[in-house]
Amino acid sequence: MSTADKQRGTRRQATVERATRETQIALTLCLDGPVEGPDDGNAIDVPDGFFAHMLDALRTHSGVGLTLRAHGDVEVDLHHTVEDTGIALGSSLADALGERRGITRFATAYAPLDEALARAVIDLSGRGFFVHSLPAHLEQAWIKPTFPLDLIVDFFQAFADRGRFTLHLDVLRARNAHHAAEAAFKAVALALRQAVAVRGSEIPSTKGSLDA
Repeated sequence: MSTADKQRGTRRQATVERATRETQIALTLCLDGPVEGPDDGNAIDVPDGFFAHMLDALRTHSGVGLTLRAHGDVEVDLHHTVEDTGIALGSSLADALGERRGITRFATAYAPLDEALARAVIDLSGRGFFVHSLPAHLEQAWIKPTFPLDLIVDFFQAFADRGRFTLHLDVLRARNAHHAAEAAFKAVALALRQAVAVRGSEIPSTKGSLDA
């Protein structure tokens, strides 16, 4: 069961701990720069180098602070660990955003990586919804023997659902599965950076709420 600890004030920071029989995750996210606390804001400890690389890309290009320790039943496969990390990251995002007052809310970003090109469109709407597309020849691709490309779909599905935001993520073209995944993470990071930026003090919704 997840627990959350919010640090309010000028910094939008949240900590989530999630422990199940499959995974144990401790995560702190700060939307306004490096995490404040005993860690230096640069610790990502997950049991897969490629996944760590993707999370580092997400953190670097979104401009957020992120510390993460995730351990799970990788003797089964990586699915539980990757998906539950998405759940924890989304929960921390929703918590850090609070009532979402003053945020930009909508954002679109493209990210290329050599032959690959990805597009991410975000609405921090308060409702979780995820749509994606991959080139047909990559739908069953594997980035490496332990990491299928469609595992990133599970990650972003969990992230959007628990973060309560709409994400349309399209890999428009790619030859290489690694490049496709990395372009996707970078596009989401760039769009997230824009969407969480503070532009004023009002809740950007005609209904007056992004939390209902």
